[in-house]
Amino acid sequence: MNFLINPDFWETASFVVTVFGLPFAIFLFLYEQRKERDAEDEEAYQLLQNAYSDFLKIVLDNPDLQLRTTAKSSNLSDEQRERMLIIFEMLIALFERAYIVSYEEDLSGVALRRWNSWDDYMREWCRREDFYYLLPQLLRGEDPDFATYIRRIADEEQQGILIPR
Repeated sequence: MNFLINPDFWETASFVVTVFGLPFAIFLFLYEQRKERDAEDEEAYQLLQNAYSDFLKIVLDNPDLQLRTTAKSSNLSDEQRERMLIIFEMLIALFERAYIVSYEEDLSGVALRRWNSWDDYMREWCRREDFYYLLPQLLRGEDPDFATYIRRIADEEQQGILIPR
């Protein structure tokens, strides 16, 4: 027990904590922060996916609008056109939210795979003629970066339909 009152012991113990304990504590803190951030990202992704699933239920509840085709719906009544516009506005709001929450220029790994799902959804809807031609109206007041992004993919998809690759 004499070592407890020995100043050399405490100096050595302090050195050991500084050299090994502090870096380990910092590593552990950063690791836990990363896990927490990943969990938050996963939760945000799941919430967005749930919102898209809810959106698809709305699409299913409106079969007369034929929203799952790429061709423009014809012979729609004024009421049907209004419902379609509202549904497209809901979709744009969801896409914008996904873009703001999930998109970055240099995505990789899981984040890139998650974003590719949203990019696929956007491309699928941009192939639809009604949606494509309503984009200028739908994008009024939306985030400028998002508007630029979806316009670019809409043009790519429409060119792919008009000019087979």
